[in-house]
Amino acid sequence: MEGVIDAVTRDLLTRRGGFDWAVTEFVRVVDARLPPRVFLKHCPELAAPRVATPSGAAVHLQLLGADPEALAANARQALALGAVSLDLNFGCPAKLVNRHDGGASLLREPSRVQAAVAAVHAAVGDAIPVTAKIRLGFSDRRRALECALAAEDGGARQLVVHGRTRDEGYRPPAHWEWIGRIRRRLRIPVVANGDIWTLEDYWKARTLSGCRDVMLGRGALADPWLAPRIRHWQATGERLPATRWSQRGQLLAEYAAVQRNILPDRIVTSLVKQWLNHMRARDAEAACRFQALKRITELDSLMAGLQAAEPDAPPPQRHGAPCVEPA
Repeated sequence: MEGVIDAVTRDLLTRRGGFDWAVTEFVRVVDARLPPRVFLKHCPELAAPRVATPSGAAVHLQLLGADPEALAANARQALALGAVSLDLNFGCPAKLVNRHDGGASLLREPSRVQAAVAAVHAAVGDAIPVTAKIRLGFSDRRRALECALAAEDGGARQLVVHGRTRDEGYRPPAHWEWIGRIRRRLRIPVVANGDIWTLEDYWKARTLSGCRDVMLGRGALADPWLAPRIRHWQATGERLPATRWSQRGQLLAEYAAVQRNILPDRIVTSLVKQWLNHMRARDAEAACRFQALKRITELDSLMAGLQAAEPDAPPPQRHGAPCVEPA
């Protein structure tokens, strides 16, 4: 979720409820200990009395790297700054990251996963938990269990498993049943991840994986009320109504209002369109708004288009009809 889940987004998502904790964008570790400002940029919550979002969801700091010594040095730095948990990213499928020996590239050699986790665990001891995220291997799934066991052997206290290999990227489907094979062999908790877009997906992922918990990534951006919807169903057995466009539009307006106090308008415009792009795959009205507004470069004009009353806005796609972009 690089470039997507910053502190503002974490705040807006978690204040709506349903999340137990959140993870930062990864801090890229190469060969040196990073200065405190880098950690605070990725995790400004470190400067708060509790390392949590304003609504109280704990924030876990994520590291991405391959050198055990450098990871250990930065783990100690993060601990000194007040980190409450460290997560290691072995799941990023980005080609640039993988070419530089990061993320899912380590899944080719499970021993390297074990060495990285062990180094971070040794650096922080029992002061804070070390967790990890993996995929079902790099090119195929034959080493998925070996990689999971390597993370556990290194000292990980929890493992998130994305139900695809690196080469599968984000192409559906996610193989939740493979996550179940891993869960049955590990002693630590396993969290299912991948293609959880709806309440029904949540139930299928839990059923096929046998995992008690799931992690939401793109699904939470596509429907920011997905976590509250899941939590409400768990508590009551009732289904909340589908998320309305007015709710989505208001959230994007809140997001823009906060971000423009921090960043130039042109950057905020790009970020708002990026989030709308995540929404459009799962919501017809969001898809039509995106098509109509994607070329706008001025923030106020973009926000006016997002908040326009529905009759004046691009018509939502219905019954499979295409959304026509205005000339």
